[in-house]
Amino acid sequence: MKLQTKLIFIICSLLAFVILSLGGIYYYVITAVLEEQIGTRALKIAETVASMPEIREAFDDPDPSAVIQPIAERIRTKTDAEYIVIGNREGIRYSHPVPDRIGKEMVGGDNGPVLEGKSIVSKAVGSLGPALRGKVPIINDNGAVMGIVSVGFLMEDINHITDVYQSRIELISLIVLAVGLIGSVVIARSVRRSIHGLEPEEIGALYTEKQAILESIREGIIAVNREGVITMANRYALQLLQLPENAGISGLPIEEIIPNTRLNEVVRTGKAEFDSEMLIGDHEVIVNRVPTTDLSGRVTGAVSSFRSKSELYRLAEELSQVRRFAETLRAQTHEFSNKLYVISGLIQLESYQEAVELISRETSVHQNLVQFIMREIPDPMIGGLLIGKYNHAHELKVAFEIDHESSFKDIPIRMDRGLLVTIIGNLADNAMEAVLACDSRSDKYVKLFMTDLGDDLIIECEDNGIGIPEEIMSSVFEKGFSTKEGEHRGIGLTLVHHAVGKLNGYVTIHKNPAGGTIFTVAIPK
Repeated sequence: MKLQTKLIFIICSLLAFVILSLGGIYYYVITAVLEEQIGTRALKIAETVASMPEIREAFDDPDPSAVIQPIAERIRTKTDAEYIVIGNREGIRYSHPVPDRIGKEMVGGDNGPVLEGKSIVSKAVGSLGPALRGKVPIINDNGAVMGIVSVGFLMEDINHITDVYQSRIELISLIVLAVGLIGSVVIARSVRRSIHGLEPEEIGALYTEKQAILESIREGIIAVNREGVITMANRYALQLLQLPENAGISGLPIEEIIPNTRLNEVVRTGKAEFDSEMLIGDHEVIVNRVPTTDLSGRVTGAVSSFRSKSELYRLAEELSQVRRFAETLRAQTHEFSNKLYVISGLIQLESYQEAVELISRETSVHQNLVQFIMREIPDPMIGGLLIGKYNHAHELKVAFEIDHESSFKDIPIRMDRGLLVTIIGNLADNAMEAVLACDSRSDKYVKLFMTDLGDDLIIECEDNGIGIPEEIMSSVFEKGFSTKEGEHRGIGLTLVHHAVGKLNGYVTIHKNPAGGTIFTVAIPK
């Protein structure tokens, strides 16, 4: 059974049960109250008749019914009672609506308590049929019971009145049930529309999938409602917040967990925020904040996703290294292809001596560079990077010089080589781009000096490129800032600054007297 049909059936069943129950109770209450009021009315009429002096005096007459019958009939007619019967202690009637029954014994069997001086309301079958009647004793001047007054209303007439009320109750119940049926259809359709027409099984499957997706995403995710109360947080978010995995933060205000959050501002304005930086505990994170809306477009809350900045930088570093390695391989392939073509041509021209000299010269240059790097910069990651940068610069017609006074042997074992590669590689790339952008120079060079003397590792990268104006030197390390045109700029120096910061070092910028820029990095051992 579909959810909409099930909702209509349940609501209508419940409504029908409630209506029938209330209708039955209402009918019972009306019947009880009606009988009580008619019984009280019969009793009051009987008391009035019993207290009339002429009735009591008529009991001493030779023919009491001659006096009592006209009085009783007159009162019966005015009060709409079915009958007023007056009898003596023996139950012999002195009045009755049917004159032929005067002088006969009263029926019903309920005179006992009245003869004892009590006034009662009872249901009994009299000579006219079942009736509700009030009975009152007639007391003489000595206080003794001398007769009985019985005022009755037939149950048939009472039932006719209650039947009218019953018909009204049934009509009202049917109207309410019809309205309820229409309302249940409207409610069911509204519920179906609010859950996008999904069935409970589909909602359950989506919830399970959502939980699995949230836990598999390597980003922290927190959702809040319109009041800024947390409604959901995945496991990775708890890790970044340095909270235990079983911490129940749902139901807490977001500001208690993240005091510097802007989620409430997003909920208020309804504007999304992307790639914002903030500090959560000890973690620098990149945050995206997006408002959530209902079908009518009203903001109902917001969702924030955030990831550790260090992880993003690590990914960027890995991509940067891959790009550098690819460029290095391409440069080497291109460079040595050209050399092979030259050697091949010299051999074909039978210029064997020139071919041997070229081979020796190239071998000497590379051999000297490799030997120097192996001797002074024994770390394979840094050494491989420098050889690659040398070949790349040679292809670009840029002189790439590693100062022969450089020495990078004493690198602490615990220091992350990947961060050093990021620093050196990005400084070299930035310097080569700077000299290539300076078309007026023919002697384009990049010089690199590295030393491990003293308590710090010093890396100095010098170029004679276009240089950096002093007014923007303080901004070159900001993410996305670049003096060059094109997309995906402003990343290299940001990575350098971040890597230097992770190694507890610092980086400075100076103008090169010969033109260009000098970057100096100091990293404590």
